[in-house]
Amino acid sequence: MDVTAPYKKAWRATVVCPAACLCIFIAGCSSVRTPHNPAAEPVPGVVTSDIDAGIRKHIREVSEAHGGIFPLVDHGEELSLRLVKVHTEYLATLGPHEHFACVDLVDANGDVHDVDFFMHGDPGNMEVTRTMPHKLNGIPYYFWEQNDEENWVTVPSDQASQKLMGVIAPVDHFTFRYRAALPEITGPARLWIPLAQSDPFQTVETKAIYEPRKHRILDEQKHGNKVLFWELGPEDSGTYIDIRYDVRRIEKSAYVDPGSDPSDYLVPDRLVPADPFFEQTAKDATVGKPTDLQRARALYDLVIDQLKYAKAGEGWGQGDAVFACDARRGNCTDYHAYFIALARSIGIPARFAIGAAIPSNRDESGVDGYHCWVEFFAEGKWWPLDISEADKYSALSTYYFGHNPANRLEFSRGRDLVVHPGPASGPINFLAYPVLEVEGSRVKTKIDFSFQRSAGSAEEALSGRSPPTRPAPAGSDEKPARSGKPAA
Repeated sequence: MDVTAPYKKAWRATVVCPAACLCIFIAGCSSVRTPHNPAAEPVPGVVTSDIDAGIRKHIREVSEAHGGIFPLVDHGEELSLRLVKVHTEYLATLGPHEHFACVDLVDANGDVHDVDFFMHGDPGNMEVTRTMPHKLNGIPYYFWEQNDEENWVTVPSDQASQKLMGVIAPVDHFTFRYRAALPEITGPARLWIPLAQSDPFQTVETKAIYEPRKHRILDEQKHGNKVLFWELGPEDSGTYIDIRYDVRRIEKSAYVDPGSDPSDYLVPDRLVPADPFFEQTAKDATVGKPTDLQRARALYDLVIDQLKYAKAGEGWGQGDAVFACDARRGNCTDYHAYFIALARSIGIPARFAIGAAIPSNRDESGVDGYHCWVEFFAEGKWWPLDISEADKYSALSTYYFGHNPANRLEFSRGRDLVVHPGPASGPINFLAYPVLEVEGSRVKTKIDFSFQRSAGSAEEALSGRSPPTRPAPAGSDEKPARSGKPAA
């Protein structure tokens, strides 16, 4: 698939001069022009649900015409794919009758292909005009970037800046919106949601909590988390919990934490057990490494080498170290559970944290769910690392061993969290998404994360001043466009 050809159909009203096209090709980028005139405003009434329906219809019809599979050629390889997920948080109207969608499709080997689709038309009648494979197992072929002329261009991954690959340092400042839509509630229900807190690396102010009824704040004692808690009933069906934070965060590197006992983080968790296989694997990987810092780096490299970032099939996403070891795939929770199990097995304390990674190259957008990371103890300090991001962006593998960027928000720490009152199912595996129980049974809750970077964040990084904070996005069914993707 040639991703360097200019995308013309969506912006047929815009003229790009030959000299501009030449510059684009020299840079190795394709261009999508963002219109500025009133005629180029999105057509009223087109919402993300219309775009979602349009791309699903396209995939369904193409799949039905090809025996139940979606055919795609990716870098010369003919693929037979099935739909895994439409990224509803990334759907966008680009201009008059022009729309964008990002979709995950999986092949027979379990590899996940992130594919960008451009569509033309109105609700109920959208035609796909361009299909661009974007990522394989989370590793991008290219990034979207808006240049000085406000053209969207694709930048090959090997030419991307650190910022395009998700890193802002040393300071970031943003509002963050955590929104949970309550499903139908048929009886007595209870809900638990993490409450983000300030620490030496992030200053968090809770600006507002919109809720159908008053919450309580529970203390999780072992790791020091705060948890919002609600008792709900059928009358709360279809309502929302909407939390708005103002966050200032600095880049995290190795640090001293006098309030922690490293030995507490050698104890197994339910899904990160002590096992002789982990110990033998870790010992084999660290032969000839005399220090804990060197041993941790060897385990970090081992996890990158052995695991594949793939959110498909069964079992992934629980932070199950045994699953990660056996399946050799998963998401950030599985990568980091495997590392923690290996590290603890040879006496290196390691601990888990979870929150959100804030897009780096846009000032407002949706946020693609939770993200997690880990810290290990060596040489008297806690060292942050992010193995799944290092696996996606090999150019940053050295950075992510010992750093977390400023564009993060931590929700909670630790595994097997105990609060009172707690879920009927027992300790909480990890806490990022809402935990909702209706009549004692777990029920899924739809979540939406979004952010808006505060004006003057870059200046604040240099001066230490606190710029005024923009209001968080207003509540609506419309969702901001994806970071690094074309948007109006």
